[in-house]
Amino acid sequence: MARSSERKRDITQAAAFVLPMLLVLLIFTLFPIFYSLYLSFNKVNLVGDVSYNFVGFKNFTNAITDERVIIALKNTLKYVVVVVPIQSILALVLATVLNSGIRFQKTFRSLLFIPTLTSSSALTLIFMFIFSLNGPLNSLLLDLHILNNPINYLNDQGSVMWAIIVMNIWSTVPMFMTIYLSGLQDIDSAMYEAADIDGANMFQKWFKITVPQIAPVTNYVVMMGLTSTFQLFDQPYIVSGGSGGPNNATLTLSLVIYQYAFRQFGTMGYASAIALLLTIAIFVVSMIFRHFSSENVTGEGR
Repeated sequence: MARSSERKRDITQAAAFVLPMLLVLLIFTLFPIFYSLYLSFNKVNLVGDVSYNFVGFKNFTNAITDERVIIALKNTLKYVVVVVPIQSILALVLATVLNSGIRFQKTFRSLLFIPTLTSSSALTLIFMFIFSLNGPLNSLLLDLHILNNPINYLNDQGSVMWAIIVMNIWSTVPMFMTIYLSGLQDIDSAMYEAADIDGANMFQKWFKITVPQIAPVTNYVVMMGLTSTFQLFDQPYIVSGGSGGPNNATLTLSLVIYQYAFRQFGTMGYASAIALLLTIAIFVVSMIFRHFSSENVTGEGR
């Protein structure tokens, strides 16, 4: 009986500790997911008389043929394809340099990590000033006689997304650099010593030892990059004022979901359908990358 009462008390105490987290998970994660799934199959009106009209897969078929969704998908894919490889490579290169024993490496680590500590909104406003018509970038290029006339980068359809790309690479590289640094410090130094004995140069050691040994970290960095870049929202929203302009050049999937959900009445269900499609796209791309990256790691292990 004593053991039974002790066991019940332990279970009660464990439940008391776990219950708050379970409630948070249920209310703020699981419930929104299932509610969004339910909305995606309905035409929803949340203003005035709330109504839910079941429409089946109509929201999904409309999303696939929606011109604005297709434009947003193209912009998002362009952003993903450019940002993820560049930020991953730059992060690894910077981490390698900072891990090589250069002078003032702790100071450089702290300085390079500052963008990660700054809010996304503040960074966006700073870069909007840099890329503005009378901003420092135009002034520098005019002084160097690279440009004859200033360029309004943020109001030009061909350059505004590239400005956002540059801004995001600059702000995200330090975080991934820190992740790489922790991985580099776990590589056995004996491998580099053996390579020195064999006469390997710096680049041979980097490509033959560092890159293969850091492959699991690279997989994590790329997966994190894919997940975050597919959900790009705040910078295009601030730069375009929520419109996705100029001429839909900054319209991303997350931004178009926001527009349909909160700027048009009666399209919350449609926005939920697009959000579900975005979730599926992120999952599929991540699983494809994970499949091929795990094959490469296994092949290298053999």
